This record gives sequence, C-alpha cells and structure tokens, in this order.
Amino acid sequence: MKRGLAFAASLALFAMIGTAKAEEPVKIGYGIAKTGIFAPAADSQIKTYQLWAEQLNAEGGLDVAGKKRPVQFVVYDDQSDFAKAPAIYEKLITSDKVDLLLAPWGTPFHFAVVGVLEKYQFPMVGNSASSTRIRDIKPGNIWFPTSAMPDKQAAALVAMLKAEGVKTAAINTLQLPFSQEVKKFLMPELAKTDIKVVVNEEYAPDTKDLTATLTKIKQGAPDAVISLSYPSDSVLYMKQARELGINAPFQLALVGPTEYSFEKLFGPNLDGMITMGHWSPNQSKWPKARPFYDLYVKKVGEPPDYLDSALAWMSVEILEQAVKKVGLDHAKLRAEISSATFDTIDGPVKFKGVENVITPAMFLQFQKGQAQIVWPPSEATAKFMPKPAWTK
Repeated sequence: MKRGLAFAASLALFAMIGTAKAEEPVKIGYGIAKTGIFAPAADSQIKTYQLWAEQLNAEGGLDVAGKKRPVQFVVYDDQSDFAKAPAIYEKLITSDKVDLLLAPWGTPFHFAVVGVLEKYQFPMVGNSASSTRIRDIKPGNIWFPTSAMPDKQAAALVAMLKAEGVKTAAINTLQLPFSQEVKKFLMPELAKTDIKVVVNEEYAPDTKDLTATLTKIKQGAPDAVISLSYPSDSVLYMKQARELGINAPFQLALVGPTEYSFEKLFGPNLDGMITMGHWSPNQSKWPKARPFYDLYVKKVGEPPDYLDSALAWMSVEILEQAVKKVGLDHAKLRAEISSATFDTIDGPVKFKGVENVITPAMFLQFQKGQAQIVWPPSEATAKFMPKPAWTK
C-alpha cells in the first residue's frame, strides 16, 4: 500500500515537472543600440533588462495573472539609427509575435516607434526618453515614467539656480531634439529672473572640440555653466572644462554623468557635477531603491546608471505589476497602465495621459562618488555643494 502511494506521488511529481517544463515562455521584444554612437549609453539599459529577466526566471518566471511563465527575449540592434526602429518593432509584433515590448534607448527612438504602437494597438512602457511633444500626439499605447519632462525640468533648474544665488550663467547646447527642447523652455524661465546669460552657444552632434566656446565661458566667469549635452559630449565638456580650469561653482551636464563610465573616467572630479535624474539609492522613503542598487552591483559588478538603469527598472516594474493583475491582453494592459498606481524603486508612479504625475522634476549631484538628490528640497538626500576646483 505504501509502495503504491509512493508510486502515485512520484507520478504526480513527474506530471507537475512535465507541466512546468511545457509552460510556454512569454516572448518579450525590443530593439536597442548595441552598436553605433549610442551603444555606450544604451548598455546600462540592456544590462537592466537582462537582470530583470534573470531574476524573474530564477523565481519561476513572470506572473501572468496568477500563472508563472519563463521570460524569453527577442532583441535586435537598431545600430543607433532611429530610422531603423519602426521596422524592428513592426517585425517584433508581426513576425516574431512577441507578447510584450520593452522600450528602445533615447527620445528619438521612442518617437520613431509610436506610429507602430498605435497601428497595432500594442502597449509599451517607455523609459529613457522625454518630450513635451508626445503630448501633442496623444498616443494611447506609450507611457513615460520619467519626471524629466523638458518644461518641468527647465522650471525646476531655474528655481534651483535662484535658490543657490546664481547671478550669471553660460549655456552650451547640443543640436539634438531633447537638448534643444530643454533649452526652448529654459530661456523663457531664465528671462523671468535677474540671472544674466553671458554665453549662449550651440554645437553639432559630431563636434570633437569645444575649446572655442569654453574659452568664452571661462572669460565670462559665470556662476553656472549649463551644458545641455548627451553622454559623449558631456565627457568632452568635462575634460575640456578641467583642462581650461573652468571652476564655476554650479556645473551641469544634462545627460551622462549618471553612467558608471564617468566615475571611472573622472574619479573625484565627478564630485560637484549636477545632472538630470530623479532616483538615488540614498532616498530612504523609497524602500525598493537600495535593494535594487545592491542587486545590480552584486549581479553586474558595477553601480547602475542612476538615470537610465533606474528608468528601465521602473518600466519593467510597471509592466510586471500590470501583467500580474490582468495578463497579456493588450486592451486590459492598456487600461491597467493608464489607471493604476505602481510601486517602483522611485516611489509611487501614476500616469495621466503619457506622463508620470506623482514624481517631481529633480536634479542629482555627485558627492563623494554618490549620486544625491539635491533638488527639490522636499526630495533631497543631501544639500547642494559648490563644485570643487578641477584637479589634474
């Protein structure tokens, strides 16, 4: 009798194992810059996606309305060419027949795929992108967890400049959409104040030398230097500002310093730099923040990008929570993402239209190698400090 019961139990166990093995994977697709000029910036987003899938699969898979299924990625290289993104995402939907989509890297790439998402009514949570122009399109299948919308970011930056007693500022702007959109809102905000703009220049994406403009900035001796730059030219700005000895107490590089490569390149010279970003593991009121940081460091071997890694993780947290509640039906996912409040490493997130309406625009500053939130005061993890002089 006991032997019969043991045999029956063994059969049941094998049946359960067989069912688990037969469970269909959830196919999740995305296109991203694995090669080309944006590949270094996109790398942290790729690592974040991979970490998420690894963690899910180690725990039995993605919870799809109560049933766990393994995650399987379908990934294509967009070669840093946003013109290639629509065809990639159309292929993912029509040929690869993915169940879910993750976002590409960067604002132009998000814009490029909006039409495809609308055509197929396929929901996607964006991440490393921001633009007020998306409001005009009024899409129903994309959402942005970032709080760094250019108009709100410009107003927050000027409020911070005023709070720190800045009287003169120099602005140098990369001629790419996001940087120019921030400038579009920044200039009218500055015009409302007594802050004098002593240098206002722009440069092309292929610029290799900023010496001429930075020499003007040094001669103007502004209180603040605002480099509306992307990662590669943020490196260029910081290298040449150091060489020329531009020691303004307030120095901002718009995109880039949150990447670990900047810490490796600049070491202590990163301290004092301000950059866009709205997440820090040091924010104790976000209980998921430090565990994500620790997990990333343990698994990847380096700190996460405080901007793009955080946004990528927020986007998969939102998707995961929605799928757990309503499954993979696109209409139900659309309704859930549009209406629910989500628990993320950046605190609660809720969308109105395409925008996260809970998280305020913030700025980070590196202090002793750590990214601290220094604006607004309500979210700050540290007080602003004047940038120390560059060291050789």
